[in-house]
Amino acid sequence: MDSRPLGTTGFDVSEVALGTWQLGGSWGPVTDEEAYDAIETALDAGIDFLDTADVYGDGDSERRIGDVLADRDDDVTVATKAGRRLDPHEADGYNRENLERFVDRSRDNLGMDTLDLVQLHCPPRDVYYRPEVFDALSDLRDAGKIDHYGVSVEKVEDGLKAIEYDGVETVQIIFNPLRQRPAELFFREAQRRNVGVIVRVPLASGLLTGALSEDAEFGEDDHRNYNRDGEAFDVGETFAGIPFEDGLAAADSIQEVVPEGVSLAQFTLRWILSFDAVSTIIPGSKTPAHIRDNVAAASLPPLSADQFERVEEAYDAYAREHVHHRW
Repeated sequence: MDSRPLGTTGFDVSEVALGTWQLGGSWGPVTDEEAYDAIETALDAGIDFLDTADVYGDGDSERRIGDVLADRDDDVTVATKAGRRLDPHEADGYNRENLERFVDRSRDNLGMDTLDLVQLHCPPRDVYYRPEVFDALSDLRDAGKIDHYGVSVEKVEDGLKAIEYDGVETVQIIFNPLRQRPAELFFREAQRRNVGVIVRVPLASGLLTGALSEDAEFGEDDHRNYNRDGEAFDVGETFAGIPFEDGLAAADSIQEVVPEGVSLAQFTLRWILSFDAVSTIIPGSKTPAHIRDNVAAASLPPLSADQFERVEEAYDAYAREHVHHRW
């Protein structure tokens, strides 16, 4: 699998990586053994970038990554996130004291003296207008507790504001055939400033796998059940913010141009990798076969002009009105 530079961090990371939200919680129960198997499968398949957060399973995802890496000799970049432990989750909580406390906890969970990359975890809008927050991250970098920092954002506008700060080297953002707005101004600005772009929710919470249907049922502890209308966090994190039925229709439309022998998920990942601004994609799975299939997507041939056009038509027909001006 090819690698791409992650902005100015100096890290070259695999085009397809592993998101590990599902290895901590919010996607149904997962055992230590299942999590370890998923992480090891990813590493064995050539993935060298893992994304996690301190709130995934209250630290379980970080600890499980730390456990696996402690027993291996892989050259792996680990990105984690900080800020969502705040209760209430308000801008005032993003201060030096709290950020250092969160970073120290993640260092302990991961078994790392210095964290590779720390990202603010979808903070309130006002945080982006407080230079002292980013000064605090710079101080933590100078103290040797983190090597690099970035942000994970909900909205394009937040990403554009964040990259005005010189210290912000990466932005994590939702981008897929049902959430296309980042490909406009944001991608151009990220490239111009040499900011790494980490794409999350690439498969729209399973909509773009082709495995879901109208009668799909999700467990009580699965966010695709309890966050359909944004009851727990930003609704854009669940099914990329598109109504479930419209998402299924869009997926069916895109499926029509997926080549034989290629899954809808693989086609989607290859579509995302067609954008040069993208550094890496972090699909999440706890199923080894799915992880290997995701990695294989990076080796698929480029999409045709007709395939791009059909994806755009599906977006216009089923998704644009719901998401384009919202995120």
